[in-house]
Order: sequence, then C-alpha cells, then structure tokens
Amino acid sequence: MSAPPSGTSTPIESRDDLVYALEKGNKPKHQWRIGTEHEKFPFSLHDHRPIAYEESSSEQGGVRDLLQSLVLKFGWTPLLEGENVIALTKDGANVSLEPGGQFELSGAPLENLHQTCNEVYTHLHEVETIARPLNVGMLGLGAQPLWTHAQTPWMPKGRYKIMGAYMEKMGQLGLNMMKGSTTIQVNLDFSSEADMVKKLRVSLALQPIVTAIFANSPFSEGKLNGYQSFRAAIWQDTDPDRTGNLEFAFEDGMGFERYVDYALDVPMYFIYRDGAYLDATGQSFRAFMDQKLPSRPGEMPMKTDWDDHLTTLFPDVRLKSFLEMRGADGGARENICGLPAFWVGLLYDSSALDAAWDLVRHWSAEDRRLLSLNVPEQGLGAQVAGRSVLDIAQQVAQMAQSGLKNRAMAGKVSADETEYLDPVLEWLDAGQSPADRLIAKFEGEWAGDIHRVFKEEAY
Repeated sequence: MSAPPSGTSTPIESRDDLVYALEKGNKPKHQWRIGTEHEKFPFSLHDHRPIAYEESSSEQGGVRDLLQSLVLKFGWTPLLEGENVIALTKDGANVSLEPGGQFELSGAPLENLHQTCNEVYTHLHEVETIARPLNVGMLGLGAQPLWTHAQTPWMPKGRYKIMGAYMEKMGQLGLNMMKGSTTIQVNLDFSSEADMVKKLRVSLALQPIVTAIFANSPFSEGKLNGYQSFRAAIWQDTDPDRTGNLEFAFEDGMGFERYVDYALDVPMYFIYRDGAYLDATGQSFRAFMDQKLPSRPGEMPMKTDWDDHLTTLFPDVRLKSFLEMRGADGGARENICGLPAFWVGLLYDSSALDAAWDLVRHWSAEDRRLLSLNVPEQGLGAQVAGRSVLDIAQQVAQMAQSGLKNRAMAGKVSADETEYLDPVLEWLDAGQSPADRLIAKFEGEWAGDIHRVFKEEAY
C-alpha cells in the first residue's frame, strides 16, 4: 500500500540501519506468513469508461464513493492525504488506489491459503455490494483493454504527480504502467540471509514463467495487441533504473548488503515532509545519507524515507523485510488464489524449493534475459535453455502442488491447499493461458466487440 507515512520516525545513522531494515525480516518457519495483493479496474457500468475520483453525475459513483461506502457499510478505517480519502485499513489489511484508480487489496499476513482465499472472496463480495449501487463494475485484467492512459483520470495522491512527470522522461510506457496495468502479487517470508538469497534467485529465474502462466492482457485500445501479457511488455519500457531481473542477485556475495547498495543507487522519486510530497526525482539516496541531497541540503534521511524509497523500486522480485513476487497479470477470482498457491507451494516447502533451484540453477544470464524478453509476446510458447515455457510451467506447477501437499495445511473440508492451484493445473494441462482463452473469445463469440470483456470478465 502506498500512503503517506504516519507517526514519528527516527534518523538513519548509518548504512547498517538500512541493512537491518531487511535483516529484520528473518523469521523462523512457524512465523512465515502469506500476504496477497491484487488490483482491479473500476469502470462505469453505463459506458465502461474509467471512473474519476469524484464523479460529477449523481447517477455515477466515483472512487471516493467506493472508499466511503466501504467505511460506512463494512467498518473500514479511512486514511487521508489532505482532505482526500486515499486508503483504508482493517484487521491488518489495506485498500489503496493506484494512479488510474485501480482498486487494490493488500491483504493481511495470513497463515495459510484457506485464510487467503477467504480474505479475497470476502473483499470481492464487499466491493460488489457497494459498487453495483454506484453503477461501478470491477475488471480483472492485466492491462486496460480499451481506454488510453490519457483517457484515465488521475487519483489525488501527491506521489503520483511527481512519479507521472518523471515517467514521461524514462521510457515510453511508464504512464501505461501507472494508470493502465494491474497485478496479483504475493509477499513471502524467509528464515535467514541464505534462505532469502535462494528464494530470491529461484523466484527471479521463474518470474517470466509465472508471467506466461498468468498472462491476461492481450487487448489495447479495443483490439488485440499481439501480446499474451502486454503488462509485462509495459514494464520493459518503463524507467530502466528501477525495473528488471536483478542479475546481480545470481553473483557471488549476494545478500542484504548487496541489495542495499543496489537500492542506494536507484534514483529517488520524492520525500515526504510536513504533509506533502516533495520532488526529489533523479537524486541520490547516497547523497541524502551524506546530508547532500540537492533539494534538502544538510538534512539527514529518516527511516520512513528509506521505506518510501524501497516502494519505488520495481524489479521482478522486490526485497523488503519479505519478498514480493511481481510477475503476474491481474485476473479472475481463481487467478487471485492460484498465484499465491503457486509460490507458497514452491517456496515454503524445502523439497519443492530444492527441486526448483535444481531446475533453474544452470540457466545463464543470457537464458534469463531472452526468456524475459520473449515471454510477453510468446507466453507459454517461448523457450528457455532448449525447452518450451509450457513444459517448464507444467513441471514447476507440479513441484508447487507437491509442496502444498507436504505443507498439509488442512481446511474445513480439505486435507491441504492444493485446491487453489487446481485451476492453474487445468489450464496448463490444456496448454492455454488466460490470455489464450480471451483471444479465442474475442475472435469467436465476441466477434471483435471489446465491450464484452467488461460484461463477462467483471467481478
């Protein structure tokens, strides 16, 4: 969740403080949790356009109305930036806004996938309950299928004004990323630095495989765009200083300190002072540590500044006090539960993690580069190290299934968590991604009518 820092903070005294901010994520296995995030596009049920924060018509609710309705009907607590409600919190979970109004649930840290999927379905029920009376629908696709970023209203968050202006200088598709893309993410824990490094390497190598599995953005401006995951293509033409596959993570000496050094060298976006975001684009956090930030000379950074800075790094896997898996498109209900099921099965079981590492450890840097480059367009049809992505995806999904069985986390009516991975296994058995299904519908029963996606794929 991106919201202004609250409460007091303390100055950063040394680089060791930054390393400790990552090290404090080390947890024994029984304390590992699952945090699932997913975004979706709010749209007008009248004409399917993106809705504004405040709508002028009494017949059409806006994003502010959605947030306020969740507060009134379901007891969420509002968080303000100035006079605007820009986020909500309840029971360890948060609802927040992406730049184009994408509605995001950042779930609470939960013990198992049964709890995760219950959280997802509860949230979607709440959103549907309050959205329909406001003439608002929610669409789960990885990229906006019809409207351009210029046609999409900005949300009133100060950090987005700064980021948006900077994005226009860095790559061609930064504004598409900000206002026209959605994702499903899962945040997972580690027990030690060595465990973090192993999980980071496996998840970085496999992130394009996951992109192919969950690809769900084949439309742009009402037409097929030639991609399985246009969202992934967008990320390849967005600010190159802070995106990509972190190739240094595969080098000897990788650890918390190496990631800190990487983060220190990524240009800043902003700092937050006295209730406002201040432009610090292109400036160095290293200089800030030396009290030589051009926009705030003589000032020492606070720990909240570092926390904010880490949220502006966008690699395929992001390290904070946990690991964020960032490769999947937004999607249907089963995708929202399937994505965390895949990664939990793979990373939270030692046998599955070892098997996954054995699979990817011999891939070269060039293998990984070409895989990331080719997957957005080719999806499951891409290749790496002489094998098809579909073949690898099926193999890795079976590893994840075994991992979930080994966890043996029983639900009310099930012996383990494998049920949440079953839909993923089914479409992989059919050799099709969610994008393949959408393309077939668009070229078949929809007869090229993109508005059908707002009716049939909405929550």
